[in-house]
Amino acid sequence: MRSELELLTVGRISVDLYAEQVGVGLRGIRSFRKSVGGTATNVAVAAARLGHRAAVFTRVGDDAFGVEVRRALAEDFAVDTRFIGIDPELPTPLALATMEDPDEPHLVFYRAPQAPDMMIRSADVDRAVVESVPILWFPTSCLSAEPSRTTIHDLLEWRRRRAQTVLDLDWRPMFWPDEAAATAALDRVLDCVTMTIGNRAECAVAVGESDPDRAADALLERGLAAAIVKLGGDGVLVATADGERQRIAPYPVDVLCGLGAGDAFGGALCHGLLSGWDLATAARAGNAAGAVVASRLMCADDMPDRADIDALMAAGEA
Repeated sequence: MRSELELLTVGRISVDLYAEQVGVGLRGIRSFRKSVGGTATNVAVAAARLGHRAAVFTRVGDDAFGVEVRRALAEDFAVDTRFIGIDPELPTPLALATMEDPDEPHLVFYRAPQAPDMMIRSADVDRAVVESVPILWFPTSCLSAEPSRTTIHDLLEWRRRRAQTVLDLDWRPMFWPDEAAATAALDRVLDCVTMTIGNRAECAVAVGESDPDRAADALLERGLAAAIVKLGGDGVLVATADGERQRIAPYPVDVLCGLGAGDAFGGALCHGLLSGWDLATAARAGNAAGAVVASRLMCADDMPDRADIDALMAAGEA
């Protein structure tokens, strides 16, 4: 285990089962491929693949899937697992994906009656790590249930809005009773983070604005240092409190599976920030990483390395 972490992500973890047959419904699927998954987990894997010391703070079930997830993260992906707890009652979640439309795969979560990753408590993590780690990253879904919601509030209080406290807006309607509940939960934490990342629909949930520039303005008004608005096929908008505003073009690829592209973006963005790059350059690398994963089937297993990202960026500049 490594003590000098560069990135701590918080939140969802699962065993992912992705259909290997693309363009067909459930009736035509003959096999699924297994990996670890979940937004927070994928971002940690993506950053570790790029050479950084990353850990995820979450919980798995006391079952065979939980054992395999912890083993795979430590041995296959070089992710620090010291903050992955084991829940004695709840099963490790599953996520099942079918690929009728590769751009928008159909994803079903098996998290009943509750997922163990929503049972994290602040006593389960090292406060000194939370306070000092260069990047703390968590998704909106962490706020959807207790005790995870209170744990996030505790972590943010400890963090005291240290630089690179990142909120992934990650709007997943199935985790919430309604949109208003998510908006209220986000309103409580926006004054405690320094950066947000989300698409236009997610920005609308957070601040009531789907127009990229108005959404960025509304987020920066909450005292953030930066807001990144994902624009789908048009790339991303990067806006900072010091007045920088750029639209970063995407890297076109043939999409095999759109799942995990946003997590790859996040891991590569962290790589850029940890490497001392400006935000626009880091976001450009994020776009390249997302494009690489979109051209592949899986999330964690198919996260790009530096050579993959460099090659796509070089091709895009040629």
